[in-house]
Amino acid sequence: MATSNDLKNGMTLDIDGVLWNVVGFQHVKPGKGGAFVRTTLKNVLTGKVVDRTFNAGVKVEVATVDRREMTYLYRDGADFVFMDSESYDQIPIPPGVVGTAADYMLENTVGTVALHDGAPLYVELPASVELTIAQTDPGVQGDRSTGGTKPATLETGATINVPLFITTGEKVKVDTRDGRYLGRVTS
Repeated sequence: MATSNDLKNGMTLDIDGVLWNVVGFQHVKPGKGGAFVRTTLKNVLTGKVVDRTFNAGVKVEVATVDRREMTYLYRDGADFVFMDSESYDQIPIPPGVVGTAADYMLENTVGTVALHDGAPLYVELPASVELTIAQTDPGVQGDRSTGGTKPATLETGATINVPLFITTGEKVKVDTRDGRYLGRVTS
């Protein structure tokens, strides 16, 4: 148990049997009345984001979440099989838990898997990954000065927008949080 004054970004709370990640918080001390904590919470399972206010000093239950470094090995039917980097245990993780991280994972990609009571909650990848462009249309001469973008398919099958000068076969850096193109990879 912790109090609402101890809330920090990244904490996982157990509120009425539902797990929530603290995405944002703000301590507020109004001139009149008691202090309170305004939070933004994200449901671990559904991804739903809600705003919730706690009075100062209210006890909240902090969920025990074990974060382990794991390596993505292969697909087994619909499931993704990950291996614990320390114990070498392999666990299948359903696509709903992997979520959008699947768009940026190749075999042997290392990520962090959050577990609660032995069940996987979500998969986090590094902030950026380097992937090869599998297919994109060539840019049209003269369009380069406008700073336009075009769709490109990555080797994982995901589609992102890239600048017009990017060609098929190039390695690019991609933000795993929002699928944004970050730049070319120079060797």
